Amino acid sequence: MFLKLGGSLITEKNQRYASRPDKLRALAMEIRAALAESAQSRLVLGHGSGSFGHFAVLEHLNPSLYPPSSQARSRSDTAYWKGVAEVWYRASQLNRHVMDALHEAGVPAIAMPPSAGITSDGGKMAGWELGPICAALDAGVLPVVFGDIVFDSALGAKVLSTEVLMWHLAQQLKPARILLAGLEESVWADFPARSTPIPRITPTGYGAVADKIGASHGPDVTGGMKSKVEEMLALVQAVPGLRVQIFSGEVQGNLGRVLAGEELGTLITGD
Repeated sequence: MFLKLGGSLITEKNQRYASRPDKLRALAMEIRAALAESAQSRLVLGHGSGSFGHFAVLEHLNPSLYPPSSQARSRSDTAYWKGVAEVWYRASQLNRHVMDALHEAGVPAIAMPPSAGITSDGGKMAGWELGPICAALDAGVLPVVFGDIVFDSALGAKVLSTEVLMWHLAQQLKPARILLAGLEESVWADFPARSTPIPRITPTGYGAVADKIGASHGPDVTGGMKSKVEEMLALVQAVPGLRVQIFSGEVQGNLGRVLAGEELGTLITGD
């Protein structure tokens, strides 16, 4: 299984660089209980950047100042590279909060920073050495990946969302389920009114609801809910049998229930 803790769930998304330590501790305890219940489970944990990565990008690598270019960034563009380092720092700062919560809960976990092992070319991943992640899974250690900024041979640097990372991992590891835990109980057909949940989304049925799915309720440089749904729709078509759940991790106990196999929120499957 792949589990993503959304940035909106583990940070105060409308506040600069503000985590939710109590929520992180509660989620870590639910993860520990689920892993103890099923000792043979093979789980990859990912988390978004929330107010850490998103504010850092908007403030230090704003597209209005650094529009995409077909030419590689020069070493002399020191302001740009300083911005890249700041985005990396904030993403890794949130990862440390997550790792602290897991450590406090007694979960054996090791962070696998994308910036240390991934490069991209024109926004597309060019390579990722998965040996350490596979070794962690074989050892019963929880590998943790997260939304990060990586070096890009054409653009200088590129922000990779956790969904993009999971896309690449899923091609190699073939998970049975991807679990996306956020604030929202489901994908809504009338966001932000939140009165009409969408229980299931499939590739053939997506056209009927595509225009109804809203964006993020806070700053999100990786595209918000609609982008996440479309990425997952493409993924369930690429990995036969894959099931994706989008559900609320805000409600105490929901994460444990979903890890145990219960279907909550919105289910995304192939046709």
